[in-house]
Amino acid sequence: MKITVIGTGYVGLVQGIIMSEFGSEVICVDKSQEKIEILNKGELPIYEPGLAELLHKNQKAKRISFTTDIEKAIKKSEVIFIAVGTPAMEDGSADLSAVLNVAEEIGEYINSYKVIVDKSTVPVGTGRKVINIIKEKIKNRNENIDFDVVSNPEFLREGKAVNDCLRPNRIVIGTESEKAKEIMSKVYNVLYINATPFLFTNLETAEMIKYASNAFLAVKISFINEIALLAEKVGANTQEIARAMGMDGRISPKFLHCGAGYGGSCFPKDTKAIVEIGKEYGEDMYVISAAIAANEKQKKKMVEKIKNIIGNLSGKVIGVLGLSFKPDTDDMRDAPSIDIIEGLIKEGAKIQAYCPEGIKEAIWRLQDYEDNIIYCADEYSIANGADAIVLMTEWNQFRGMDLKRLRKRMKDNYYFDLRNINIKNEKIRECFKYYPTGEKYVTSA
Repeated sequence: MKITVIGTGYVGLVQGIIMSEFGSEVICVDKSQEKIEILNKGELPIYEPGLAELLHKNQKAKRISFTTDIEKAIKKSEVIFIAVGTPAMEDGSADLSAVLNVAEEIGEYINSYKVIVDKSTVPVGTGRKVINIIKEKIKNRNENIDFDVVSNPEFLREGKAVNDCLRPNRIVIGTESEKAKEIMSKVYNVLYINATPFLFTNLETAEMIKYASNAFLAVKISFINEIALLAEKVGANTQEIARAMGMDGRISPKFLHCGAGYGGSCFPKDTKAIVEIGKEYGEDMYVISAAIAANEKQKKKMVEKIKNIIGNLSGKVIGVLGLSFKPDTDDMRDAPSIDIIEGLIKEGAKIQAYCPEGIKEAIWRLQDYEDNIIYCADEYSIANGADAIVLMTEWNQFRGMDLKRLRKRMKDNYYFDLRNINIKNEKIRECFKYYPTGEKYVTSA
């Protein structure tokens, strides 16, 4: 199978490499010459565990290549994946300009029957727009070339994307074309043989599935975070509440972990987008809108909690463990750490931060506050002269830290565990005034 993937961002790059691992001949296209040069050297512009090894393996086997020549890539392929960004605009709606520009280029260069696959997360109706654009371009060329457009949403979790691609829990394909169905089954032949669940539906349903899935998970996170805020005040234990709720098969325990709020490239963008889609069709998405508001509140509550416990933050030094929106990724898009750090600095605090992979991106995302932030070389340096530690992201290396060594470097001994990684560790209560999330518990240290 000859496949082209247009866009070498997170989704496109992972998709392209995994397709080559499945045995297809893959061309990945990007407008950035710099990015293409990096990839052709066998290097990755993103951090994703296990991806570099697969890249090297398939480059060696000559199953994957990278280019800026979109015309050549389109003409050589049987299947074209559109995997460009759809960032949120100021009103929350998805910016489709990159997707529609690619559709125009496909219409310009298409030379035979192709299956065009929307891999990007796009609003309902985008697939029809892509069809119309390509048809119009072909018509303007005075040619008659058949093609099909398919919606094939991704469900990747950053930090676990390789496994999610190799062993997905489902494949959703939206198309009314039997020919396209047959070809897409061949694209995912390895998964088809392995009895991965396949859902074939129409374009609109497939487009909605991704938004509905992400919105539901965001609602679930916001729900347990609100329960955590109340639990702290009434003296309840949110972890035990979540555990009991999760025993109910109708609910399940997944995404019932309280914390500082959700972030990343999907949940913030997709929840806002589906609210805007609702407005377009005259439907108010009350539940999803409430989840968005609750998530913003959660980040502000973390700042308030730290301020209320410590007192005046002016001149206080706060060590931050973790910056990326979740562990095992360098992605800082809409990371809760950004809003929380901004809030702490506005209260007069100085920040000493460390993240295994997120520092490079954090530097430019927090550049307006560079005079108030020191980026440290390791996880222990954040404690030097610090009044408090805030654990922001649950990287595994933070779980096994030498707590006494950490405490010795500090001026005071406040520890705010926004991800509850130490909640069952009694030793932390011997060293610190320990404040987990969603539990009214104060140590005597």
